[in-house]
Amino acid sequence: MSTNKMISDITIPKNTSLRGEITVPGDKSISHRAVMFGSLAEGTTEITGFLPGADCLSTISCFRSMGIEIEQTADRVLVHGKGLHGLSRPKTALDVGNSGTTMRLISGILAGQDFDARLTGDPSIRRRPMRRIITPLTEMNARIRSENGSGCAPLMIRPSALHGISYHSPVASAQVKSCVLLAGMYAKGSTSVTEPVLSRNHTEIMLNYLGANVTTEGTTASIEPEPKLVGRAINVPGDISSAAYFLAAGLITPNSELLIKNVGVNPTRDGIIEVLRNMGADITLLDQTGEGEPAADILVRTSSLHGTEIGGAIIPRLIDELPVIAVLAAFADGTTVIRDAAELKVKESNRIDVMTANLKAMGADVTATEDGMIINGGRPLHGTLVDSHLDHRVAMSLAVAGTVCDGEMIIKGGSCVDISFPGFYEML
Repeated sequence: MSTNKMISDITIPKNTSLRGEITVPGDKSISHRAVMFGSLAEGTTEITGFLPGADCLSTISCFRSMGIEIEQTADRVLVHGKGLHGLSRPKTALDVGNSGTTMRLISGILAGQDFDARLTGDPSIRRRPMRRIITPLTEMNARIRSENGSGCAPLMIRPSALHGISYHSPVASAQVKSCVLLAGMYAKGSTSVTEPVLSRNHTEIMLNYLGANVTTEGTTASIEPEPKLVGRAINVPGDISSAAYFLAAGLITPNSELLIKNVGVNPTRDGIIEVLRNMGADITLLDQTGEGEPAADILVRTSSLHGTEIGGAIIPRLIDELPVIAVLAAFADGTTVIRDAAELKVKESNRIDVMTANLKAMGADVTATEDGMIINGGRPLHGTLVDSHLDHRVAMSLAVAGTVCDGEMIIKGGSCVDISFPGFYEML
């Protein structure tokens, strides 16, 4: 696998077998939250397993800009928190880079501060929808506005007295839910968020672990204001979204057997395991742990896959894994239907259109729909020039396809994977 230039193209060679034991980088969602919540806690939070990808480094940079001392070494991150009201006004705009998680969660925190702050990011992030957080924050009396009036970043946030609300979110989004709950820590009265279906619950787990009072009933999460958060040790398990590419490669590469160590298997995130088993995958979970964030070692072997239908309540549990599931569907026998996934259109790229175009270029029978894809699998695929659109999850999904395709696969802009998985190509 070759790279050159800063954002470079990647050439993927064909693999004949994948065998061994690997550890994938730490969970991106949990890494973000550990830095943010550790900054709002009193005392030091020691983070092991932290993901040093570009997105999470953007979160560190933002909190350093607000006066938090953060030490980073090869094996741990130390966040010296200053308590709920210990942040200070940044001298310049806070730059979140490409990180939607940073932008949306930090907005909830900034809504409760006594200083002005401006949030911006790269061209991609400035196109992503922020009305979904502006609306509930405004209901809480936050002074937040989109500078260009488009509902996108840059965002300007000014001090105001927040009050709690009971918000019914039109989308199942952990970022929206977390934003509102974080603002709720600074509000008068309790705050709750009700979702159409349950999204990932890393925020609820970690805030309670650090001393907040977050309760969950059905799809409603509620928080009481002014918690005293206390710094603690946080061990970040491997990211199931990163493991997904190796699960997929292990399933479709001949003569493969892979053990992926210490992967987070939070029930709000493990939808891919359920879907792969529905497709006939040989997957075994070993050495499961259940304290805090559940984790397990995952053993995967080459399998004959068949098509399936994916939609409804499971979609938020695997939204980031749908591009690589689309790749698997192209290699599976029969038809796979992905629906209720219109959220894919507003990720780092329009993942429905981008994956459809790239898979078609490789010879797959794929049709884009308004909220997903229809994939008729089993056709032989060939390597070709494909375009990542600088979307890390698209690039890694295409790399998996390239390992089993005939001919050479070249991924345009493929080095963008460093956002979430530095060293991905070398490991593959």
